[in-house]
Amino acid sequence: MSDTLHHALPPAARPRRFKTVRTVGAVILREMMTSYGRSPGGYAWAILQPVGGIALMSFILSTGFRIRTPGLGTSFPLFLATGLLMLSMFLSIAGNVANSLMRNKPLLFYPGVKYTDTLIAGFLLTTLTQILVIYAIIGGIHIVFDLKSILDMGAVLMAIGLSAALGLGVGTLNCFLFNAFPLWGNIWGVLTRPLFLVSCVIFLFEDIPREFQDMAWWNPIIHLVALMRRGFYASYDATYASPLYVGILSMVTLTFGLLFLNRFHRTFLER
Repeated sequence: MSDTLHHALPPAARPRRFKTVRTVGAVILREMMTSYGRSPGGYAWAILQPVGGIALMSFILSTGFRIRTPGLGTSFPLFLATGLLMLSMFLSIAGNVANSLMRNKPLLFYPGVKYTDTLIAGFLLTTLTQILVIYAIIGGIHIVFDLKSILDMGAVLMAIGLSAALGLGVGTLNCFLFNAFPLWGNIWGVLTRPLFLVSCVIFLFEDIPREFQDMAWWNPIIHLVALMRRGFYASYDATYASPLYVGILSMVTLTFGLLFLNRFHRTFLER
């Protein structure tokens, strides 16, 4: 009976299969065109820019600041990359998700597009891009410097997954805060600037003076960096790293972000 009724309905009245998947895919294509389609090289620049940034920063720190001996291993570029890539992944995902609502505002006036579709699209596009960046940079460093790392893929995948989850959670909450309190965008920019220095990107957590370690531990980026380095340095246990803490923080920020957006996103769109 239900099959007969389904075929009797006109095409416009039939339920669309995989509606969310199609909508998210369309938003991803739109974001790729608007973000990369107009620049020379297109999407390739999303990979080449961080690769060049890592190379330039490694050169500056190792020559200008004479930091040639890393905290772990013998390759400073690898040590720097395992820290900087986690910070970059978190900031990129959080920033893209936070701005996805207003960036795709015209699409949200269509009845088939939900605000969650824009969040998912921004998250997936940025996450996949960052994974390609990690693969290109880490792989390139191993090839150029002929490194033979003994990988702990469990730790590497956990670091990448938690970084993506934290970026999604913080980005979703910021999506509400940026629109509800425009000044928060400026405050967030100020708060994130010192993250490079306070997230153990160029040194180890163990090198922090003991009296500051308890306070630094609450920085979730430190845990992501520690997990990533545990995956590339077999001798590094990073016992202080807590995936549970990062996971809880990700879920809490995501939950509150979705609750607030569900209540107020229409108000933001009507401005």
